[in-house]
Amino acid sequence: MNLIRASQPKSGKLSTELLNQWIIEGIRDKKGKNIVQLDLRRLEDAPADFFIICEGDSSTHVKAISDSVYKKVKDELLTTPSHVEGSSGARWVLMDYFNTVVHVFYPETRQFYELEYLWSDAKVTEFAEV
Repeated sequence: MNLIRASQPKSGKLSTELLNQWIIEGIRDKKGKNIVQLDLRRLEDAPADFFIICEGDSSTHVKAISDSVYKKVKDELLTTPSHVEGSSGARWVLMDYFNTVVHVFYPETRQFYELEYLWSDAKVTEFAEV
């Protein structure tokens, strides 16, 4: 995926589509696995418009992926998540970008919480690994 460096939009609002593209790029930069995007916009009581979910092979890999997403979005879009949880244990790192919430899981933790199943009415987009 070729993305061009973006400047901050004149309106001051960040495009969710552009944000999601850079999040995916940050995940791919560290070889994140099983990347999916859940479009929750048509669901009642959804906590965000999108969930982006992926996994890493180890807690070190999970931390590296979340660090990469943080850096990529900050460098390219001049924004940071409003909240980050789980980076100390790195079994599940959650990054809240308001409209998009990123979930970087350790495989067993992802299986346990089954977010894709809980939000199975969402439109799912799968992304190939690079």
